[in-house]
Amino acid sequence: MTTDPLGLGDIGPPRFESVPAVREGLADVGYLADEGIAGVVYLADRLAKPVLVEGPAGTGKTQLAKSVADLTGSRLIRLQCYEGLDESKALYEWNYRKQLLRIQAGQVLEGVAAAEPDHHTPTWAELEEDIFSEEFLLTRPLLEAIRAKEPVVLLIDEVDRVELETEALLLEILSEYQVSIPELGTVKATTLPMVFLTSNNTRELSEALKRRCLYLHIDYPDIERERAIIRSRVPGITDELADQVARIVRSLRTIELRKLPSVSETLDWARTLVILGITSIDAAAAKDSLHILLKYQSDIERAAKELLSASD
Repeated sequence: MTTDPLGLGDIGPPRFESVPAVREGLADVGYLADEGIAGVVYLADRLAKPVLVEGPAGTGKTQLAKSVADLTGSRLIRLQCYEGLDESKALYEWNYRKQLLRIQAGQVLEGVAAAEPDHHTPTWAELEEDIFSEEFLLTRPLLEAIRAKEPVVLLIDEVDRVELETEALLLEILSEYQVSIPELGTVKATTLPMVFLTSNNTRELSEALKRRCLYLHIDYPDIERERAIIRSRVPGITDELADQVARIVRSLRTIELRKLPSVSETLDWARTLVILGITSIDAAAAKDSLHILLKYQSDIERAAKELLSASD
């Protein structure tokens, strides 16, 4: 049985048998995890705790949550964070247009009642109870995840983009896994979702949020793991080309660039080379397709210079 620190009762059997099972299962759905990543995912399930995943953009943080959902057959619910995100977009809001139509319909009934004295006209208390019912509730990702009866993976993506007020809301939800809706009462989770919060370190998150979560840092992979990722995610690539791509990208990450090439950009570059029919590439030839790998002209020029000097 999974540990239940929140006292929710029976939250179901553990999803994973062991750390190696996590690693093998993720590999089966196309995510090559190292021992550290697999270990945190395993503990997150056993301890029923969220995982805060930090690291550079494009290193597989979001993909980890998606892959865990695929592996466990869970529904993926994603909250994409952005500046200005508030409770109405993250948690719930009322369908005001539909409520207004219901009120207008009540006013029409009042007119009918005036012509037909025996006709019952709803009181304001009855109307208020009606318009603040499930029929008029618009659920957003957080409430959707808490109310779900089926297994869920909740992905709170780029949490470092929200303001402190919204971060406090997330902390409250993740502390109790329940939501208080004044008009309907408290909604409490019966099945705990697996929760992944990702951050690109654009700002420092609160200590309170970090304490609530297990911590995982995903950096750029070492050359062996990146080579394996390329081979697994790029159909038709040769072992030689995969090795060359991994080595060139690794060398580019050692120089001072405005934006270092991410794993996703590495895969895009490798796919481009395969599409172009290239089976082998050296540093000098790589400069012709650097625009696929790098996103700033200053980075392209600097990388091209470094690659040419390295090939001399």
